[in-house]
Amino acid sequence: MLCGLRVAAASEVRVESAFFVASDGVRLHVLEAGPADRSPVIAFVPGWSMPAEIWRGQVGSLGTRYRVAVLDPRGQGRSEIARTGYTADRRAADIAEFVARYPRAVLVGWSLGALESLHYVSAHGEAKLAGLVLVDSSVGEPPAPRGGNFRSELKRDRAAALDRFVRAMFRTPQPEAELAALTRSASQLPLDASLALLAYPYPREHWRAAAHAVTVPLLYVVTPQFAEQARNLKRNRPATEIAVFEDAGHALFVDEPARFDALLADFVSRL
Repeated sequence: MLCGLRVAAASEVRVESAFFVASDGVRLHVLEAGPADRSPVIAFVPGWSMPAEIWRGQVGSLGTRYRVAVLDPRGQGRSEIARTGYTADRRAADIAEFVARYPRAVLVGWSLGALESLHYVSAHGEAKLAGLVLVDSSVGEPPAPRGGNFRSELKRDRAAALDRFVRAMFRTPQPEAELAALTRSASQLPLDASLALLAYPYPREHWRAAAHAVTVPLLYVVTPQFAEQARNLKRNRPATEIAVFEDAGHALFVDEPARFDALLADFVSRL
C-alpha cells in the first residue's frame, strides 16, 4: 500500500476496502470512505497502470464531507490481474458496474481513466451520473498531442520506461519510496495488457464526439499540455467548466492537492 501521498489527510477519515465481481467474473477492488448517507458519491478512476491509492489524498480530504470511492481497474492496484478485458468496451463496463454500486455519482477520470469514463458515458449513458470530471487527458479537440515512442520503450526496457513514466507524472518532489511503490504497482500489469490499453482502436474524433455529447455538468481540469484543447472544448461545448494547473505535473491532484480538492468540492456542491 502506498502511504506517503498525503497520508496526513487520509488519516482523518476511515478508509475501507471493498471488492465486487464484474459481470465477466473478474474481482475488482474499491477504496471507500466518508459518510455513507451522502449523495452523490465522488467516484474516481485512475490512469494507465496506476492504483486507486494515488487518489488517497482526495479520499482523505474530500472524505470528511462526501462519500468517496476509488476503483482499482482490472490488473491495477488490488484488483484481479485478469487474462482478458483490457479493451475500451470492457473497461467501460467495469466503470458502469462500479458506479452502479451507488445511487448517484460524480465520476472523476484521470488520464486513460478520463477516456474510459467518456467511453462509459457513450456506451452506457448518464443515468447514474450527477456530473463528470476529466483530468489531464486529451479529449480529441485540437491540437493533437505530440506522438511518442512509449510503447516501443516498454517493449525494449520495461523497468526503465516505467521508472521514467512515474517520475514524469509529478512536478513536486515525491519520496523515493513512493515513486518505487508506484513503479512496482505499474509493473504488475502484464506487458501485453499494458500495450493494449495504450492502443484503443478509436480515432481522436471518437473522444471529441463523446465529450461534446455529455449532458451532465462537465469539468475539464488540465495542465498546460492540454490547455488549448480545454479552450476549444469550452468553445464547442460552452457549458464546460475548465481549469488549468500551470505549475503542476500530470498527477496535478498530487502536486496541488488543496487547489484540486477545493475545485472539485465546489463543483460537486453546485450539482
